[in-house]
Amino acid sequence: MAVDVIQQIRNELEAKATEKNRQGAERYFKEDVKFYGVRVPDVRIIAKKAFQKIKGLDKPEIFELCEELFKSDYSEEALLACVWADYLIKRQEPEDFVVFEGWINNYVSTWAECDTLCNHPVGSFIEKYPSYIENLKN
Repeated sequence: MAVDVIQQIRNELEAKATEKNRQGAERYFKEDVKFYGVRVPDVRIIAKKAFQKIKGLDKPEIFELCEELFKSDYSEEALLACVWADYLIKRQEPEDFVVFEGWINNYVSTWAECDTLCNHPVGSFIEKYPSYIENLKN
């Protein structure tokens, strides 16, 4: 099921992609980036629809799917992973910091990915567990 969801997401991203959007997105970055060429509102719609299929999974399973999306190195898939992680705010626990830290260290490579991950799921985590602010600084 999980592999099917990831493949369905990728199929939808490819179907929504346009060359114009891809080129427009690439203009914002100095570093090499990979885009399908899907507008952010469309990515969020795809994320919400796909999450309905996986929301009953355990959090570690959802995090594993998020990591799979991060591994692709496509910006839209990273955004989708961040949206899913943000949906799990109520299920956050202290040990989730290690997961977020791993994503930052291993997959986050652009300012946009950093902003999305850190301003949403990580930001919510710090609000819930303020003692981790020191870990964040490190």
